[in-house]
Amino acid sequence: MRTRKMYLTVCCLGLICLSILVGEASATLGGSVDTVEKDRLALAAHQRTVTSHAGFTVHEIQSGSVTVREYVSPSGIVFGLGWDGLIHPDLTKLLGTYAGDYENALKLKRRVHGRRRFQVRTDQVVVEKWGHMRNLQGRAYVPALFPPGVSSDDVR
Repeated sequence: MRTRKMYLTVCCLGLICLSILVGEASATLGGSVDTVEKDRLALAAHQRTVTSHAGFTVHEIQSGSVTVREYVSPSGIVFGLGWDGLIHPDLTKLLGTYAGDYENALKLKRRVHGRRRFQVRTDQVVVEKWGHMRNLQGRAYVPALFPPGVSSDDVR
């Protein structure tokens, strides 16, 4: 039993250290497409792909611990973000101007232990996180910024 507690403590400390070392800068939700390059440099990541879909473009960047997908409208505005990896990125950097709204709503949200899926919905932004150790995923989007014909199901 003692070995298990020690193992969990070491794993948690390792994840915290890893998240600090990554640099944890990501796309600014509601920002321009120019943030993609800034994010790539801040994460010491490389641009994996740029994929065009009907009504939006997805820019994917990858570092050693997380892959971030930035959903950009034809007008050049980031309307959604998706990520997966060993850690959740720093949401204060991900959400940009929406970070304060998210943090206020998070304080009011009651956490249900044992649930792997977590959602915070405000009037402006939706943030969802799920997964388990070494496979953490999430997405954030601003419904008001969706291009015509695009829905929340498109942000993954």
